[in-house]
Amino acid sequence: MSSTMLEVGPRLAVALVVLTLVAAVVAGLGQLGPWRQIPVAAVRATLQLGAVSLLIAAIVASLWFTALFVVAMVGTAAWTSGQRITRARRVTSALWAAVPIAGGSLPIVVGLIAGGLVPLTGIAIVPIAGILIGGAMTATSLAGRRALDELESRHGEVEAALSLGFPDRDAALEICRPSAGQALVPALDQTRTVGLVTLPGAFVGVLLGGGSAVEAGATQLLVLIGLLAVESVAIVVVTELAARARLARQRP
Repeated sequence: MSSTMLEVGPRLAVALVVLTLVAAVVAGLGQLGPWRQIPVAAVRATLQLGAVSLLIAAIVASLWFTALFVVAMVGTAAWTSGQRITRARRVTSALWAAVPIAGGSLPIVVGLIAGGLVPLTGIAIVPIAGILIGGAMTATSLAGRRALDELESRHGEVEAALSLGFPDRDAALEICRPSAGQALVPALDQTRTVGLVTLPGAFVGVLLGGGSAVEAGATQLLVLIGLLAVESVAIVVVTELAARARLARQRP
């Protein structure tokens, strides 16, 4: 019997190895800084998804386990963003990074469940929460890094604003907010071009799961608009935290 699902076997393993090597070699030849992290990230993704695949049946069968798993996703995302933004492994950075990530994603997830759009079942909550938390993490990392980069490189302009009587927070926001706001561009571009350039994961997932094209489109639309809301909140919050020096880098 034919199947639309991806075949898991030796050919998949070979394809993953080849794609990882291509990514690492091209990034290395292009002298991209983090190219060495590509194979590490690929191995980690393999191990993590393997573990989750084995545990997911137990997780989605219980709402308590589902809630704990969502909390774990937020914690992992916060730890990752905290490191990316401050370039240091500090618990305080992760705690502050958790504010825009959780603040942007969890209220949207709760609202979708309360509105009856997402069933109160683990198998429905986990993927939707994962997509929204992942979007919040990406937006937080990008906006936070850009905000702190601007504050570092344009420190003189911040001092000039302070000399004109601006409060610390307002002076910092004047400098970092425009650059941090650019973190919303990827989500905007994906939403504008969906169906014309890409068919994102939610759309393909519903189709592979046996849903109709209309159901797939509706699900993807909900995800894309949800991501715009989640990432907008996350960007505003992380920019505010950067301006107030709650998220900051240690000076050498």
